[in-house]
Formats: sequence, structure tokens, C-alpha cells
Amino acid sequence: MSTKKAMVMVNEIMKIEIGRSSPVSEVLSQKMADYARKGLEGATNTLRAYKSDIKDFKSWCVEYGQTDLPVSSVTLAAYVSHLADTHKWASINRKLAAISKLHELSNLDLPTKDKAFRAVMEGIKRTNGVRQKQAPAFKMKELKTILQGIDTTTNAGLRDKCLLLIGFAGAYRRSELVSLNIEDVQFNEDGVIISLSKSKTNQYGESEDKAFFYSPEADFCPIRNLKAWIGRLEKPTGSLFVRVRKGDKITEERLNDMTVYDTVKKYIGSRYSAHSLRASFITISKINGADDSEIMRQSKHKTSAMIQRYTRIEDIKQHNAATKLGL
Repeated sequence: MSTKKAMVMVNEIMKIEIGRSSPVSEVLSQKMADYARKGLEGATNTLRAYKSDIKDFKSWCVEYGQTDLPVSSVTLAAYVSHLADTHKWASINRKLAAISKLHELSNLDLPTKDKAFRAVMEGIKRTNGVRQKQAPAFKMKELKTILQGIDTTTNAGLRDKCLLLIGFAGAYRRSELVSLNIEDVQFNEDGVIISLSKSKTNQYGESEDKAFFYSPEADFCPIRNLKAWIGRLEKPTGSLFVRVRKGDKITEERLNDMTVYDTVKKYIGSRYSAHSLRASFITISKINGADDSEIMRQSKHKTSAMIQRYTRIEDIKQHNAATKLGL
């Protein structure tokens, strides 16, 4: 969203005529515009995804001679029908959210309540279904075998092992994991507390703390490995997870979220993704008897319904109430 558009919105909402305001009012109006823009844009990662989706939508409109802003209900229905052949239900809804944001930033409404458009969406849902492909969970035995095989005498190996351990034990999203700083880490006699100032579900800077505890097996201990990695960094502040260049040289360059994705695939397997760290934490905790409130304390989910959605218990014999009938 441009500053000019934000100014127009502020002018409309606050009824301020920017041009005739005093210098002080102009400063305040500019600040309001900046806050309005930030409030409407949302999270950085979401904004990045929206930009890609909007670019695709605009290209489709050009190709088929349609108007993208404001979009008509007929054009919108045609676009989702086009997407339905190659996109899953969740992807279609994400693209609609991006188009909705485009209209919102221009102070326009998206015609998603139009009866004809809703009928098309219902038809896509009934035809294609809404099942979403989920990142699979690995088993603890698999993870331990993988961790044992990582060469931690190298900086790259120690970093990757630490990344996997902290990502798994902290049930982190990949964007959260790479945003961590050394100063977010506070060691104590029980283990470590890592603080996160912002996340996907916490956009307002409330500190989220996650606790990590010592493992009796040093190879799999997130605390010992984290201490060793911070020791290699040789600095008290800055990015926790950074790039390691040729020659095993540690840099100041923070990892991006795609690096976490690539690291998981490299060590755990191509069918897994960065989200598998989070899904595996929840699944393994559930199998081992943790209740939803305990899991939510670490994963920071807001509802038990989300815990159920993330639990990947594919073996019907596991965690099944039929074993507790007393027969």
C-alpha cells in the first residue's frame, strides 16, 4: 500500500484535510498514514505471498481481457474456475484473500457474497474436496538416528543439528526459527528459555517464551547443542542461525526460512518439510501422553482444535480409545 493511498484513507477516516493542516498536523497525519498502511498490510510473510498471488491474478486478467480492480463477480467466478483445475481448495482461498487485500487497500469491496460466485465456490468444493496436504511427522527413533549421523566437528554440521533440535523441541515455524537472536536465549539451571517477540499468531510484539530442558543423552540434548553453537558464534548478540560459507566460515548473514525447508529435506527426507518439525513435536508429545494444554504452552496454538489438526497419528492402532475399553 502506498503512502498516498494511506493518506487518502486517513483523510477519509479522520476527516482531516491534509493540505490545509498546520505543520504539526501534517506530521501527525503522516504518522497516521504509516500506521494505517502497516495495519492493513499485515505480516511480512503474508504480504510476500499476497504479492505473488496478486501478480498471478493481474496477469490472468490481462490474458483474458478482464478488469482486475474492481473485479466483478463474474470475473472472480471465472478466475476461481480457472484455478480449480490445478489448485487445491486452500490455495484458491489464499489467492482470494490476496485479491481481497488488494481491494481493501484501495477501499473497495470484493464481491464474494454474490450468489452466483458462492454457487461456483460450492461447486468447486464439492467437486475437488477440501482436504489439504499436510506435512508428515517423523518418529523419534528416526530423528535420533539422523542426529547421530551429523558431523558436529564442522560449523555447518553443528548449526544444522542445533537448528533441527531447537526447531523440533520448540515446535517453531520456520520464520520464527530464523528470526531468533542470541540475546533471546537465557540459560538457567533447568535448561533454557527462548523468547520470541513476534510470530504468525502474535503480530503485536507480546513476548512468547518457550522452555527447553536437558536431555539425559548429550547427542540429543537441545541445551548442550545450543550452548556449543553459540560458543562457535563468539558474540553475545545478533542472529542465532547464520550462513556458513565455503571453508566452513561462519558469517553474519541470517538464514532465511527456505534454508530451514532445505535443511529438513537434506537430513530427514524429501517427503518432509520444515513444518514437519512442528507437526512431529505435537504428534510425538500426544503419543507420549501430553495433554493439549501442555502442547499449546510450547506450540502457542490458541485452541485444542488446532492441536487435533496438527496431530499426525496415521497408524490406527496408536493412541486409540479402543485399547482402553477393558475387553
